[in-house]
Amino acid sequence: MLKSSERWFEMASVALMTVVAIAGFAVTIYAAWLFHDMPDGSELADFRPVNSARVFAWEGTLIGEYGQERRVNVPYDRIPERLRNAFLAAEDRSFFSHSGVDVSGVSRAMLKNVLNFITGRRFEGGSTITQQVAKNLLLGNERTLGRKLKEVILARRLESSLSKEQILELYMNDIYLGYRSYGVGSASFNYFGKPADQLTLAESAYLAALPKGPENYRPTTHKAAAIARRNWVIGEMVQAGFVTRAEGDAAMKEDLIVQAKPQRAHYHDADYFVSEVELRARKLFPTDPAAIYTEGYYIKTTLDPKLQTYARQALMNGLETYDRRHGWRGGWGNERVASNWQKIAAEKEAPAERAKWVQAIVTSAAKGSVSVETVDGAKGSLVASDVGWAFAGKGLKTGDLIFVEPNPQGSGFRLRQVPNVNGALVALDPYTGRTLAMVGGYSFSVSKFNRATQANRQPGSSIKPFVYAVALERDFTPASIVEDGPITMMGGDGKMWTPQNYEHDFMGPQPIRRGIELSRNLMTVRLAQKVGIKPITQKIVEYGVSPKVPAEMSMVLGAGEVTPFNLTGAYSIFVNGGRKIRPHLIDQVLDRDGKVIYKSEDRECPACSQPFNGLESPRLQPAGQQVMNPITAYQVNSFMQGVVERGTARSAASLGIPMGGKTGTTNDYRSAWFVGFTADMVVGVFVGFDDNRTLGDKETGSAAALPIWVDFMRNANAGKPKKDFLKPRDAVFVSIRGREEAFKPGTEPKYQAGSDDDGPRPYLDTWTDGELQSAPAEAPVIQQPPAPKKKTLEDASQLY
Repeated sequence: MLKSSERWFEMASVALMTVVAIAGFAVTIYAAWLFHDMPDGSELADFRPVNSARVFAWEGTLIGEYGQERRVNVPYDRIPERLRNAFLAAEDRSFFSHSGVDVSGVSRAMLKNVLNFITGRRFEGGSTITQQVAKNLLLGNERTLGRKLKEVILARRLESSLSKEQILELYMNDIYLGYRSYGVGSASFNYFGKPADQLTLAESAYLAALPKGPENYRPTTHKAAAIARRNWVIGEMVQAGFVTRAEGDAAMKEDLIVQAKPQRAHYHDADYFVSEVELRARKLFPTDPAAIYTEGYYIKTTLDPKLQTYARQALMNGLETYDRRHGWRGGWGNERVASNWQKIAAEKEAPAERAKWVQAIVTSAAKGSVSVETVDGAKGSLVASDVGWAFAGKGLKTGDLIFVEPNPQGSGFRLRQVPNVNGALVALDPYTGRTLAMVGGYSFSVSKFNRATQANRQPGSSIKPFVYAVALERDFTPASIVEDGPITMMGGDGKMWTPQNYEHDFMGPQPIRRGIELSRNLMTVRLAQKVGIKPITQKIVEYGVSPKVPAEMSMVLGAGEVTPFNLTGAYSIFVNGGRKIRPHLIDQVLDRDGKVIYKSEDRECPACSQPFNGLESPRLQPAGQQVMNPITAYQVNSFMQGVVERGTARSAASLGIPMGGKTGTTNDYRSAWFVGFTADMVVGVFVGFDDNRTLGDKETGSAAALPIWVDFMRNANAGKPKKDFLKPRDAVFVSIRGREEAFKPGTEPKYQAGSDDDGPRPYLDTWTDGELQSAPAEAPVIQQPPAPKKKTLEDASQLY
């Protein structure tokens, strides 16, 4: 019997040992599988979290960001001690004393979880900050025993690989805090609109309250809970000795106010510019276009925020002025019998750039008086002038939904209407190509299509200065006379083409500059026939006006297509002495470590790295390629100064500063232009409908585009000293009809007093042996050449 019992015990022991062995083997296999690919944690020493690109104006204003995870990496020594202590108090008070895992904290969490299990609450993990770093950066959020074991092991590895300061820095720059914020740097801006080092104690404590559940403590939806959690953090800080009781009590009494929406950039006038920078930045990294969304690049642009604001305001105001000239189009809805009209009206948003506009309903309407009520309950009447404007157009009736704005000059409301017309404004530095301002439409919130860079439109007579420049590069001079008379030529379709001046008149022989000043089509066509259309179109491409120009005669009157950005850039040639510059928006791109990985400036300056000897500062060669004789550039510049002084842009002369420019209007008034310049800035304005329909009778470049240009330039030049245009060094200046004209050496008229001349000629003044003499000018009179044989584009007879 004993032997039987012993045998049974022996068999049981063997069985038990077998089970233990199998279990041990299974555990070994599981452990091997669980930990076979687990990182050792050392790679976090060089960890680079996904970070958005930040876009800055030239003087440092943050104007935009690209990326979903909007981090702002803050080094450990730049994180305020009070903010660090707030997170330690809330998350891991013993962080600097434990070795990665807080055994007492885990024990407390386990005891609490017994109660949580009974009450149905969520379990607490008892994780240290080190464990959270291991989980967030190396593991994941799955709630399993295996993940928890990995977390504990990795936490110990992290503690042996990194310093406490490095671990805390990783944590505070990676933790998600809601409001599209990753890390304390981003959260500081998104919630409070300030950098982390400017946070108050109460604000620091609020951010430290968020890791447990940002959406549960958002002030806009759960303010009481947010304040309660913030105050709990402050209490923990007091208990830990991080702040005094008095400081804690004062902080707990503060209100909790955050921004209405997450945002870092408070400058919002450059939306079109920032969007264009995004497109161009992607092209800088053709092998990895998405890098700008993840690598934390610092993008320094050429934007001048002050000029950009002036540009946006000028374009919006100018388009609204044009729109008002063409009448009230009626309300954008009618809810006369709807009881929930406020909800319906609120769905129609005003342009984001017009923050004072508000939705309203017409409560009563008559020709003499219109009463309205806004969605926020304000009541009043429209000002009398707007009532008259409305009833001169489509009128108003009870129930109409409209936009109104509180009358800035008194009581009541102003009636507002979003224009259907659109446009663009571009301002450039003519010497470097830096884009100082760019507005691509009336409102980025209404339409994101950038008309400055993406709209190809006919330029009308704004193309003419380039035609005259080619002529002056060849056989013509400022003393040349061109016939302004009827002309007819054969088109490629077999029909006769008879271009006309805008005024449908003829002025006879005229000095060449009058063709620019008065925008005479017939003079321009004759000039182009003499020079040849092919040389003109080739040069226009070389000048950068457009990458492709049709070799057709109607092109010289503006029948081709250009973008406002390219056309404005090409006008720089007339200011900078004939150099083709490269208009650009991005000045530099730096990586997250501050290393320059792209810069627009590619000129060499060997002397710049040498010590200054006090005699002469280093000199850079002028930017751009010389594509036009400097004297020619100045001659056309002078002609366009005449456009302002005596020609189609006379209204701009009221600014009282040296300037030039050229108007442009296309067939049927479909596009209106003015591109003008001072000695240090070139500005182009375009106005037109996106569907290319007519702007209306007499809506010329002078009427629709020039006022916007003048408005912008008045603000842009306020307080600046007057600056004259630089004269070319080798030019010979001769006074013709009382005006100083520049000539290339050897081309200036040279007549002595008493010379005989048959027929009427314009008189000039010239200097011979120090004495002023008068004589008739010898200048070619251009006769009509044979009609061209090439096919022309659409009829351009009304382009001017």
